[in-house]
Amino acid sequence: MNRLRPLLILAVIVGASFLSMNFSEHHSGSNAQPMQVLYAHVVPAKLVFSDHGPAAQDHEHAAGIFGIPEAIAPTNLQIFQLAAVLLILIAFGGVSNHLRNGGGDKLTRILAGWVTYIRDEMVRPNMQRGDEQRFLPYFLFVFFFIVFMNLMGLVPGGATATASIWVTAALALTTLLAMLGCGMASQGPIKFWTSLVPHVPAWLWPLMFLVEVLGLFVKPFALMIRLFANMTGGHLVVLSFMGLIFYFAGDQYSSLGWAVSPPAVGLAVFIMIIEGFVALLQAYIFTQLTIMFVGSAVHPEH
Repeated sequence: MNRLRPLLILAVIVGASFLSMNFSEHHSGSNAQPMQVLYAHVVPAKLVFSDHGPAAQDHEHAAGIFGIPEAIAPTNLQIFQLAAVLLILIAFGGVSNHLRNGGGDKLTRILAGWVTYIRDEMVRPNMQRGDEQRFLPYFLFVFFFIVFMNLMGLVPGGATATASIWVTAALALTTLLAMLGCGMASQGPIKFWTSLVPHVPAWLWPLMFLVEVLGLFVKPFALMIRLFANMTGGHLVVLSFMGLIFYFAGDQYSSLGWAVSPPAVGLAVFIMIIEGFVALLQAYIFTQLTIMFVGSAVHPEH
């Protein structure tokens, strides 16, 4: 299994990129301008399956997978979301045994180190003893789910699911539900809502209650916007540099396009390297803030 696991991970990444490149709507058709095709990669693209091949130009015959109508057909982002889940299942196959008994290959030890860091440095400082073990699996899933989606967006042919506002909204919604559900389960429904407001004069309590309730929704909303804006912004910078080549080449493929290519590609590669760091940083920030929000909801006095 130790030797098979890296091959399975590679197969998932390559398979997801292959499906996205060959069946995404923005890869079909030859009449679109190069820059239009380029910038289409920052938005979700429907998966196109038709009688004329995977990259058919005639979208009128396109249909979803297994007869699903085109109107509700899945997009390329779902491919990479499912791939992220598969990567978690494959990559973490032996981590639990390693944490209990030791051993395992290099990948297992690296991932176990990340798990230990998240548990000791992120979860424990914000959770009381006992609760950390109950909530740890969820926080681990959130972190690595976001990391894998972010990193797969840097693979050739890949798409960054977290660059979609709908994906980050769903992630933020889970944070909101965890805050409300876990908070009310831990404190009780009535105490959870009454404990939102600290000790203030009675005449000020209604206003403070309204502010605190609004704050419950503002926190996950900020998570949604932060992750979406950072991942989208990085891709737009990379695509802007690459777009310079097509802009200066023009319809006649001017020699200016060749002249601009080296610096444009060099700057794009530089931003891609930074994007690798940002992919980890944004997953860390989203998970850390989620831990703090849920921890404060479960233990308001902590």
